[in-house]
Amino acid sequence: MRQSQLFTKTRKEAPADEVAKNARLLTRAGFIYKEMAGVYSMLPLGLRTLNRINAIVRGEMTAIGAVELLMSVMQSKELWEKTNRWDDAVVDNWFKTKLKAGGEVGLGFTQEEPMTRIVQGQVSSYVDLPRLLYHIQWKYRNEERAKSGMLRGREFLMKDLYSFARTDAEHQQLYQSVADAYERIFNRLGIGNRTFKTFASGGVFSKYSHEYQCLADVGEDTIFVHPGKKIAINREVLVPEVLADLGVERSELEEHAAIEVGNIFSLGTRFSEPLGLSYTAEDGASHPVIMGSYGFGSTRMLGVLAEVFGDEKGLVWPVAVAPFMVHLVDVSGGALEKKSFADALYTDLTQAGIEVLYDDRDARAGEKFADSDLIGIPFRIIVGKQTIPEQVEVVRRTDGGTMIFNRSQLLDQATYAA
Repeated sequence: MRQSQLFTKTRKEAPADEVAKNARLLTRAGFIYKEMAGVYSMLPLGLRTLNRINAIVRGEMTAIGAVELLMSVMQSKELWEKTNRWDDAVVDNWFKTKLKAGGEVGLGFTQEEPMTRIVQGQVSSYVDLPRLLYHIQWKYRNEERAKSGMLRGREFLMKDLYSFARTDAEHQQLYQSVADAYERIFNRLGIGNRTFKTFASGGVFSKYSHEYQCLADVGEDTIFVHPGKKIAINREVLVPEVLADLGVERSELEEHAAIEVGNIFSLGTRFSEPLGLSYTAEDGASHPVIMGSYGFGSTRMLGVLAEVFGDEKGLVWPVAVAPFMVHLVDVSGGALEKKSFADALYTDLTQAGIEVLYDDRDARAGEKFADSDLIGIPFRIIVGKQTIPEQVEVVRRTDGGTMIFNRSQLLDQATYAA
């Protein structure tokens, strides 16, 4: 894409009403637009990055045999009454509205009930199980205080996966396969070394649930990390019994602030029994299906990556999710020969399969470099007045390190993967 044709522009100043680092950087760089508190539109650069995050998630879900569908945002009052989750006294963050034809609907904040009802119409025998089903859908939560930019919103994009098993042993196998997939997702997103499987309360369904917590100074949660075992314990369950279960001493744990970036729960038969989801076993007996729920916030992850990797100059995107791999910046000052070289390089990079944002604007070099730092694309190729094909300067966004490549190296995707 030519930057002269890019819809959005950068901003020198952050919005006065944004406090969170992630929202300030994403807004200044032209990735998001704030509609109202807790509600953001994805602008072209933001959408490209969000789509890359979702592609990683989809790839790992497919790898464990999960099947994608897409469910409605609008939710039936009658369905949720069956599980006692329509009542505002039970769930206090519903968005609800009345239909002109009469009746009331809600905007989904999660999807256990509708997914269970869909499966209920498809599963009857033991041969129909197990199943892993997921979708990536907008969720709506009427938070009293939407804050922290993309980290806590009233409207957000979420991947929610649900497992359906015949036995507890089968459920545990599915549960572990999702846990392993989450580890791979966080590694691919570049935060695996700072994200910990965190033991939390399992409620009435299991002894523990698990959160995935990413270390960050702005995190709302407090966790206690065991670096050697690469596990953590949520402050809410830091008691002697839990320490004994995990075989750790309190003195071995390090206290950190963290942001929750995923969670996995065993649900037992909490939803299958009231909604009539059962299967007939080989012996002819009927049994309720055992379920699990697995969440991952896609738009939250956009904010997390901006928060933990952004620096004083702007965003710093991991290669796997950057909106473009290369930022081609022409600072030759309009010199015809160099401008022609930059144009040709842009065409050749694109044809080589390297996604490139080409800053072809009529702007000062300082402005272009500042915008490049702010947008945060991993590699910047600089074409200046002195540039020759055998000595093209490439700058890494992560550390500002400068490399010199020849033209053939620039067109080799392996150059950027190294």
